[in-house]
Amino acid sequence: MRRPAGPPAERVRARLRAVAGDAAARAMPSRYQRLGRVLALRLPGSLRPWFATLGRAWQEELRVDTVVVHRGPIEGELRRPDVEVIAGDRTETEVIEHGVRWRFDAARVMFSRGNRSERLRARRLARPGEAVADLFAGIGYFTVPAALAHPRVRVSAVEKNPVAFRYLEENLALNGVAGQVAAHLGDNRRAPLPPRSFDRVFLGYLPSSYPWIPRAVELLGPEGGWLHLHTVADARGGLDAARLEAERSVRAAGASVLEAGRARCVKPYGPGRVHAVVDLRAVPA
Repeated sequence: MRRPAGPPAERVRARLRAVAGDAAARAMPSRYQRLGRVLALRLPGSLRPWFATLGRAWQEELRVDTVVVHRGPIEGELRRPDVEVIAGDRTETEVIEHGVRWRFDAARVMFSRGNRSERLRARRLARPGEAVADLFAGIGYFTVPAALAHPRVRVSAVEKNPVAFRYLEENLALNGVAGQVAAHLGDNRRAPLPPRSFDRVFLGYLPSSYPWIPRAVELLGPEGGWLHLHTVADARGGLDAARLEAERSVRAAGASVLEAGRARCVKPYGPGRVHAVVDLRAVPA
């Protein structure tokens, strides 16, 4: 049978319309996120009676193994996704992005395509000879690119989620940087990281990494270093507020700001809000 013309979402919509009618077809969002052999969707609850139909349709149209639906936001320090499998059963997948191999379980750990610019930027930021700390390493989002920046970059990566940590170790090996990274399973506040020893600290945690600024400051070397602080900000005027709050928090933690913060938008984060990152250079008192 010849496949109908048009974008995949419109082909799936046509299939849904044939069994559920126009109202259901109109309620189906067009956006999707392909993660290797896994497809991630966000669907309204009104379409639940047709989840199985939609899952099979997306499987066939995009030739993926598994389709999952996000039920809610990623929350908590372990950053576990809340998803439901509606087609297939294999949720482990692999994504290649900017030459980096990422292996993970899409039903058990977070992976956002929208953060790819930050993952690429981590590789551009790290300098030869730097000691880098990644306090929320996940599966290696910033750790792997930073280590790939140069063979003389050394990274200390901390991850609290044991499932994510297992994939962190796999991704270090997959990308040939295991020898450059000291990986620690556990809470970054108690991880055995040497104080006053790091040139750069990544804090990739939402909705705000600012509560961990004191921990990051105590890790910076005596000549200072860079902090990369992630937070959620208002879409209108929120970047300046995020930058100023970051500078105040760094000073409150007993450090001086050597270079004023620079805030940038990473991606949208819900209605009227954005995922932002603030870069600033500080030195402990």
